[in-house]
Amino acid sequence: MSAALQAAFPGSPIEALPQRILLVENSRTFTSMLREAIEQRLELPVSVAATLAEAGELLDRQSGWFLVLTGLVLADGDRDQVVDYFVSRGLPTIVVSGVYDEDLRKRVLQQQIIDYVLKNTPGSIDYLVWLVQRMERNRRISALVVDDSPSARAYAASLLSMYGYDVSQAADGNEALKALEANPAIRLAIVDQEMPGMEGVELTRRLRAIRSRDKVAVIGISGNSDPSLIPRFLKNGANDFLRKPFSREEFFCRVSQNVDQLELIGTLQDLATRDFLTGLPNRRSFLEQSQRHLAQPQALDQEVAVAMIDIDHFKHINDSYGHEAGDEALCAVAAAVSAHTRPQDLSARFGGEEFCLLAPGLDAEASSAYFEALRLAVASIEVPLGSAILRMTVSIGVCRMPPQRGALHRLISEADRQLYLAKAGGRNRVSCSEAAR
Repeated sequence: MSAALQAAFPGSPIEALPQRILLVENSRTFTSMLREAIEQRLELPVSVAATLAEAGELLDRQSGWFLVLTGLVLADGDRDQVVDYFVSRGLPTIVVSGVYDEDLRKRVLQQQIIDYVLKNTPGSIDYLVWLVQRMERNRRISALVVDDSPSARAYAASLLSMYGYDVSQAADGNEALKALEANPAIRLAIVDQEMPGMEGVELTRRLRAIRSRDKVAVIGISGNSDPSLIPRFLKNGANDFLRKPFSREEFFCRVSQNVDQLELIGTLQDLATRDFLTGLPNRRSFLEQSQRHLAQPQALDQEVAVAMIDIDHFKHINDSYGHEAGDEALCAVAAAVSAHTRPQDLSARFGGEEFCLLAPGLDAEASSAYFEALRLAVASIEVPLGSAILRMTVSIGVCRMPPQRGALHRLISEADRQLYLAKAGGRNRVSCSEAAR
């Protein structure tokens, strides 16, 4: 998963999922254009077949398929045979047609087909690339359907499952809130209005108290014709609203639009809070998160250490090997810092060749061992530069503070002073102190 997407969906696991796409089409020009667009923009492997027989050979010979894009005019199969062939294999399928036929479109969409797309319209390639990307990403997103009607709940859940989402269901508001508390990976909620005990608007209001708009998209649904219902949903925190009965296409478009917006927010937050080169949090993010951590009541019961970490002789690396090598050195050290950072710690690129790490709950002995281990980890890094190997060291300045004295500026100032002492003392060392009690 990309860094932006992981930021947008922090609860989503990064795991190996099937990636291969099968494109079945007899138009060489269209096939070439679509294949190139998917492989270049999405970096997903695409295999091409012109007939059902060729498609079957590819499916049998290779594994890791997750999506089929197929035309309906093939030499060895009519329209219904083509659709049935892939649906029967349980493969998510997108139908690509050169002719608009409303009856055919309706018939195709009555089956387990993702979408029916005209290939000869302006923007069809862009739409198909977006659709493939959306399907690929959906597999890492959890969704929740809340409806007291078993049939309505199952229908919405089946649509979301067909589009690749990991779906949970809840029969009422209280069950939904428990599901949200238990599963932080839920990023989409479909909420019906007419439910006993807690109506959808009230559930949405309570949901927003525990999950903000940039964490979960909420789509209200109802068959009620009351004109005040839509603004009530939206004013209480819903992102969108669907009137029952809704078509599959409208449902998919609304859901996708809202998930796209969540990802965009995550990307913007990522750009604002992460260092572009190394992927670590940036200085601003580190300071904000550290202030919040130190303000928490439980933080007053733990000693906290802040370390300033600086790459030794970094200017010499740039001057001798070039700035590209300097960037590689920064990324290598950032990776070492990130790997060393415990779940309860905070780390960041502070600027230039300097990094910062906040580590709570370490006494004097544990703190010294912790940062010494980081120094040794960096010293063991080898960055290949053509025929040369780049090795580097860091100097680390550390300041610890006792409970109830976690003023961040004092920690950073003293850690910075200790860093200067480590540099003056010969570099490639850790210098520690405790702030005055």
